[in-house]
Amino acid sequence: MQKENYRSKKNSHIILTIIKYLSLLLAVIVVVAPVLVILFAAFKTRSEFNVSGKLAMPNSFLYFDNFKTAFTDGGMITGLKNTVIIMAISLAGTIIFGAMVAYVLDRFDFIGKKLVFGAYLVAMLIPMVTTQVATFKIINALGLFGTIWAPIVLYLGADVMSLYIMLLFMESIHVSLDESAKLEGASYAYIFFRIILPNLKPAIATVAIIRGVTIYNDFYIPFLYMPDQSLQTLSTSLYKFMGPYGGQWNVICAGVILIIIPTLVAFLSLQKYIYNGFVNGSVK
Repeated sequence: MQKENYRSKKNSHIILTIIKYLSLLLAVIVVVAPVLVILFAAFKTRSEFNVSGKLAMPNSFLYFDNFKTAFTDGGMITGLKNTVIIMAISLAGTIIFGAMVAYVLDRFDFIGKKLVFGAYLVAMLIPMVTTQVATFKIINALGLFGTIWAPIVLYLGADVMSLYIMLLFMESIHVSLDESAKLEGASYAYIFFRIILPNLKPAIATVAIIRGVTIYNDFYIPFLYMPDQSLQTLSTSLYKFMGPYGGQWNVICAGVILIIIPTLVAFLSLQKYIYNGFVNGSVK
């Protein structure tokens, strides 16, 4: 009887192990397959791309014409310049505003405190598409449509994730630091910029990376609010290779790889800040 139970448990363990590794293998295929399709397509000619399979390897990995076309005809230098400007101003505003809101919610008690945090949560639950008509009318009424300030204004402010990360780290900064500074006659502005903000460096790095990648990859807002090609970003620069009867997908894939490279380098260089930010924030 014991032997049968042991065999049954062993067989169940083997089956569960097989299912686990098969599911992991399937997940890897789902993630890696699109990347391989883009990588292989970037090195194919247009005729080769049309007749070959999507996962078929190109005839040569030394065919760089698609990259040259995407870089020059796509105007990626202009797109990179506009993207950097938008990211720099938007991230600075997001970090400062998010830290200020987290400081107020964590350090002060006032009527409507829970209502403020609840408003952030409610805003996250509202589908963005349902508010686009009203948002467009506001941006147009402010005279920002067709300017680089339209996406900057829409990206400014702290989202729920940024605010939550800031609040987690704010709890690790002891209130005694604030009280000591107050006894010395420090103002709230001095306490925030000289004590709170420097101690929020891990949270700031985490928010900058996560929010920065979101802004960097966003296509919808720049495409809708900056139709002028001189104001294109990296994400919208490749749209000019789409035509009414199809797109130059081999060139678009080459451009996608060029756009991915800076993000990949930044992530590999700063990934420890992301992991440390979430881990340290969760235990504090």
